[in-house]
This record gives sequence, structure tokens and C-alpha cells, in this order.
Amino acid sequence: MRAQVLVAVASRHGGTWGIGEVVSATLAEAGHGVDLLAPEDVADVGPYGAVVLGSAVYLAHWLPAARDLAERHADALRERPVWLLSSGLATQPAAAANSPHELAALRERLGARGHRSFRGRLDRRVLTFAERAVIAGGRAREGDHRDLAAVAEWARGIAATLADEAVHRPADGGTGTRADGRALLALGRPGRI
Repeated sequence: MRAQVLVAVASRHGGTWGIGEVVSATLAEAGHGVDLLAPEDVADVGPYGAVVLGSAVYLAHWLPAARDLAERHADALRERPVWLLSSGLATQPAAAANSPHELAALRERLGARGHRSFRGRLDRRVLTFAERAVIAGGRAREGDHRDLAAVAEWARGIAATLADEAVHRPADGGTGTRADGRALLALGRPGRI
């Protein structure tokens, strides 16, 4: 039996969202139902048999929307398989900034099965002045450093685990709700709502 999976990804400039799209597409290709949403659009995780929660990393922290989703739904997340992903600066010496300070506590609180850090994308043209100042101090290299093949491989591992464990969609057959109360459609391919 295939799972209905929520992939919730907080992304400021779209690079991490692209990683979420690869995760979603890979899970869907394996036969799982997938909803790809920004964390602020998730009102309920109850309808999902599994969750992949991720965030871009800025100043060694996950974005507030991802941290907030984890906090709001911690009890429900502990009741289902959860995987975490982070995406941030990719090059030395900035790589140390990709280890969110709150991650160890978050993994424990949610009972997450794992966490994976992925290299990110840096386009100075889309950054705020403050972000550019931080990047300059970290001597990060501009460009798209994401290894989308590695992202897909990681997601295939999640898909296989879910299939092996026969994680089921909730008995009520629900598709979940957005924070604004609108119902979600259980889509076979990802989309940003």
C-alpha cells in the first residue's frame, strides 16, 4: 500500500523549494500520493501517512515557517514517519552554517527518522542587503550547487521505506486542509498551491 505524503518546504528564494519539487516528484513516481506545500499553508498533518519537512538555512537556523509547523504539529508528527531536510550554503568555509542549531532537538522532539543536508543555490541578485552582507562574510560561491540526483536518491530511499512498511493513508481518506481552510487535492504530481 502506498502512503499519502506531505512534503512541506520553507524556501526564501526558491532553491529549497526546487529540492522539495524533486522529493515530491520522486515519491509520486514511486506511487505515493504527494502534496507539496509551504509550511504556512499546512493546517493539519493528520491526513498524511508520512511527512518530509524541510527548510532553507539562514544564519544557522531553519526559516520560522518550518520551525512553526514543527512546533504546531509536534504531537501529530511524532505519530507518523518524518524525515527532515535542510538546504543552505554549499562551499567552505560557509558549510558550517548549514547545520541548524535547533536540528538535534527538533529531530528528537519529532522522532524524525533522519535528516539530510543538501547544498543550495546562491543568486546574489535576489538577496536582500542584509543577506548579501552575511554572504560576503561567509565567502560563499555564487551558483547552483544543488545535487538534485542526490536529492532524488534520498527520496527513493524514503519511498522504499514507506512501501516496505505499508504506511497507509488515514482511514478517513481525507486530503488535508490548508491553513486557509480550503481542501487540498491529493495530487500524483507536486504543485505549489
